[in-house]
Amino acid sequence: MTLLSTLQLAQRWLAEDRDPQTRRQIEALVAANDTPQLELLLRTPVEFGTAGLRARMEAGYARLNQLTVISASQGLAAFVERAVADACARGVVIGHDHRHHSAVFARLAARAFVDRGIRVHLFPQIGPTPQVPFAVRRLRAACGVMVTASHNPKDDNGYKVYWENGAQIKPPLDEGIAASIEAHRVPLSWDVDGIDAHALVTDVTAAMLDAYYAAAAQLAQDPALNRGTALRYVYTPMHGVGAPFAARMLQAFSLPPYVPVPAQIEPDPEFPTVPFPNPEEPGALDMAKAVADAQGIGLVVANDPDADRFAAAEKQRDGSWLMFTGDQLGTVFAAYVLEMARARGIPDARLAMVNSTVSSRMLAAMATQEGFYYADTLTGFKWMANELAALHAQGYEVGLGYEEAIGYMIHDHVLDKDGVTALAVFVQLAARLHAEGRRVGDYLESLYAAYGYYVSANSYFVCPDPAKMDRIFARIRYGPGAERTAFARAQGEPPLRYPRTIGGFPVSYIRDLTVGLEIGDVDRLPAALDVAGAQYQPKFPVSASSHMITFETRNGGRLTMRTSGTEPKLKYYLEVRNADNDRAAAARDLDIMARAVADELVQAAENEL
Repeated sequence: MTLLSTLQLAQRWLAEDRDPQTRRQIEALVAANDTPQLELLLRTPVEFGTAGLRARMEAGYARLNQLTVISASQGLAAFVERAVADACARGVVIGHDHRHHSAVFARLAARAFVDRGIRVHLFPQIGPTPQVPFAVRRLRAACGVMVTASHNPKDDNGYKVYWENGAQIKPPLDEGIAASIEAHRVPLSWDVDGIDAHALVTDVTAAMLDAYYAAAAQLAQDPALNRGTALRYVYTPMHGVGAPFAARMLQAFSLPPYVPVPAQIEPDPEFPTVPFPNPEEPGALDMAKAVADAQGIGLVVANDPDADRFAAAEKQRDGSWLMFTGDQLGTVFAAYVLEMARARGIPDARLAMVNSTVSSRMLAAMATQEGFYYADTLTGFKWMANELAALHAQGYEVGLGYEEAIGYMIHDHVLDKDGVTALAVFVQLAARLHAEGRRVGDYLESLYAAYGYYVSANSYFVCPDPAKMDRIFARIRYGPGAERTAFARAQGEPPLRYPRTIGGFPVSYIRDLTVGLEIGDVDRLPAALDVAGAQYQPKFPVSASSHMITFETRNGGRLTMRTSGTEPKLKYYLEVRNADNDRAAAARDLDIMARAVADELVQAAENEL
């Protein structure tokens, strides 16, 4: 195929694009002869993956805009019609958040589906992400689309796809959809006038939200206690969609209403009070804490902008604020879900919980001690939700799925993270503890006493240069020095030379999901070893298109390093366990290993990261 010149690409774009705003952007770049920027925007199409699409909103095939949304929707509709039985009658669920252009993107998607004769179950107003996967399951729809970029910066947007089981797509579906998008790339219809009133479009908001709240309310434990609690708490939706949905969910649990953060309670796509609308970011909850301090309130809860994530902070007895990590909240939810399951008479052995492989191993320790079923999965709720769906089909009760990035799935009515339900369950637990004269922090301390102390340090290095990222990981796999493994692989492949220590601590386990290796007792095996055999193949899928390496060390450390699928980041997840609850020792080891990540493995200073 002949490679188009930059100008030819621009001309093709202008021949296809009907959005005046994005047309003007490309026209201005052509007039300015800005070849580098035109290449950046037009040459490489935005990639459809298991997360769907996510990109900055501006002109070009590499970005999210009306044209690329139409192309994606045409391709998805064609694929679904071909791959899912009775797809036209079962239909697609479509929702959207409050970001710039989200409403029109959702309606362009609806147009592409109805043009193929596929019914559309539409949420015409802004709403939280969990409503879409819930509706897919409840309506037995063929698939679902949620237009959202979650907690990304304000200039981004996304196109998230759920399959007929209500979970996010996973390989190889993404490859099939991507091929269909390419085959249906040229946009056919831009007309969204009257789409809400189309004969194939139904507003499902009232019916689905009523069912959503009723399903979640099954987790309400003691309505009388909830109704009478003296607990007060501050809530922020981070300028997102969450406020009315959180309010109604709390009401469904008979819990008292929240105290709002006035400056952040209304949906605002500009996110004016936070540089990044992510509750995990340092300082993101400062305004909520200030409101709490001013009113003598000791608990802050938050959703991210599309309300699929949940965060919390609690004032401790010394007056300091404890900002719970995603793993701490996951552990708290796990213990409380176990309590609730036992109260319902569910045998421990029938209860299933999962978390991602970069999340805390404390859940695994809890499972070993208490007897419920535990599994870890690859990162992302597409893996956890599908794992839990498979376990449910085997007769297990779905208890919890969680990831350290403050995502929690607490019942199987929503096969994705659900920050609205998580919020109500957390406040319910806090209300019970308040009646007992305890805090959530006290509850967490009791779990450390029972299962050992776990401390984590998750962070990232920004690395926008893919070649540099590859060099960093190549040095980890094939680096120089005597204190390295010499693992032989198939003929013609270079030996794997991983570090045998990290921060001076012996490496006991290595899993590399890029080249395909999993091996334990590394420090007790010879440095030179043939690892070409099947016994060294990982249980998780291997992908050479991204980097992901996990190390465990004899001091109870565990480190996973990976590239991000949506951001130019090298992410790392570091945890240290101390079985004796020796916090000083755990903190010391964590600090040593965190410095080793930066200095020994990433070489952050040398790589100017």
